[in-house]
Parts: sequence; structure tokens; C-alpha cells
Amino acid sequence: MRYHFALILAAAAASTAANAQTSANGETAALQCAIGKVTGVGGSEQSVREYLATPERDKYRYIADNPIQCRISDEGRASACTGITTLKREQVSVYDQIDSTMITVVARVELDHGTYPVLIAVPRKDVQCQE
Repeated sequence: MRYHFALILAAAAASTAANAQTSANGETAALQCAIGKVTGVGGSEQSVREYLATPERDKYRYIADNPIQCRISDEGRASACTGITTLKREQVSVYDQIDSTMITVVARVELDHGTYPVLIAVPRKDVQCQE
């Protein structure tokens, strides 16, 4: 499993270097780091968008009702994730920019079957680059 996580981190670093540019239409530049820390929420892109659109008073309930779940292959790879989880100063590998408000990262996430590296969407504002 560590070998798979190392491969994901290497791919993320290469992808970040290739995507760290300001677009011609004036969108904010991609994060210019490969490793960061996230404090906030992360999960499937749809779940994160729904969570962000949820009124403040219902956010805790949304997280409780939609826990992150992933299919785990025999090789220990997580895929087909749904739902959302909270992250507290979790070290992540910055993978790709989804749009100006969200990015994809690889984070170690606690699932029913153990802790696995998972590709998840997170709000861009919740990621702090590490040097």
C-alpha cells in the first residue's frame, strides 16, 4: 500500500508542475505546490458542492448523513468514492485543479476497511501549501 501511495504522490507532483499556470481568461492560478495541508471537508466532487450549498445550520447533519465510502480493490486501491469527510490538518498531495474553487488531492482517509490514500475534491481555500 505504501508503494501505491508513493506512486500517487509522484504523479501528483508531476501533474501539479504541469498545471501550475495562470489561465489566459484571468482565473486564479493553480496552487503551485505538490504537498499541502487541508483543514475542512473533502470527498466526491458532488458531495462537496452539495455541502458547500447547504445552509450553515445543516452542515453537521449533511456530514453525518453522507459519510465517505469507497470501493477497495484487492490491490488496496480506493475508487468510486461517494460522500464527504472532515479533514483536520491532513497532509495531502495536490493533484489537479477542478475549477477556481475546488482542487483534487490525494489524502489518507479513514474508511470502514481501514485508512487508504484516496483521490478527493476539497475547497481550494482549505488547502495551505507546504514548503
